[in-house]
Amino acid sequence: MDLRALLSIPYLLEAEAVETEPGEWLVRCAYPELPGCAAEGVVVEDVLKDLERQRIEMIVRLVEAGKLPPIPRRPLASSDPLWTARDLGLSDRVTALLDARTTQKRT
Repeated sequence: MDLRALLSIPYLLEAEAVETEPGEWLVRCAYPELPGCAAEGVVVEDVLKDLERQRIEMIVRLVEAGKLPPIPRRPLASSDPLWTARDLGLSDRVTALLDARTTQKRT
């Protein structure tokens, strides 16, 4: 399975609002199938972006180390991990890895 497919795997998302002090709330989100992949903050959109950034970076690190991430289900056919990586402002290294794999498949 190539990097594009691995980044298209849908993982379960856990989300909760936690009252840290009376009237003070945090949003916590995690991909429990990816150990250690979690984020928290005040604005849900920011937390989800941080979590997605972590998911992509974790999977890329695993692949670069010659390991596979957990694969609990098949990749989504409609996913575009290159667009997501660019939208999240991920490093040029990550987008280059995805872009190179796309170019290789076309040739």
